[in-house]
Amino acid sequence: MKELQKIIKFFQIVLNSSLVLLGIMLTFFMLRELYFIFQYVIDDSPNVHDILQDVLIFFLYFAFISIIVKYFKENYHFPIRYLLYIGITGTIRFIIVNSDHPERNLILSLVILILMISYTLNIRSSRDENN
Repeated sequence: MKELQKIIKFFQIVLNSSLVLLGIMLTFFMLRELYFIFQYVIDDSPNVHDILQDVLIFFLYFAFISIIVKYFKENYHFPIRYLLYIGITGTIRFIIVNSDHPERNLILSLVILILMISYTLNIRSSRDENN
């Protein structure tokens, strides 16, 4: 039984170390995206499509970093709502980047609707558990 606890502790340390390293890398990339956004704003002829794409990438990095922070604050648990945020943001970014395919975008819009319904059901069930 003690050996099993040692194995679990070892993997928890590896997981936590990996998440800290991933958080540092994501922070670097998030700051890099922020720099690119400022560069677009400073340029004389900014392309709104490119700015919007970089802003959404920034929010994806921000959401992943938030998940890592929440993981440590919530006693090694990933809240599902943050994963839904990432799914919604990533799908919106994909629609904006690949706006040439209306049929695909309609399907992806339905995916966003399903994710939003899931988020709403998750919030309601969380409130019911707290009451």
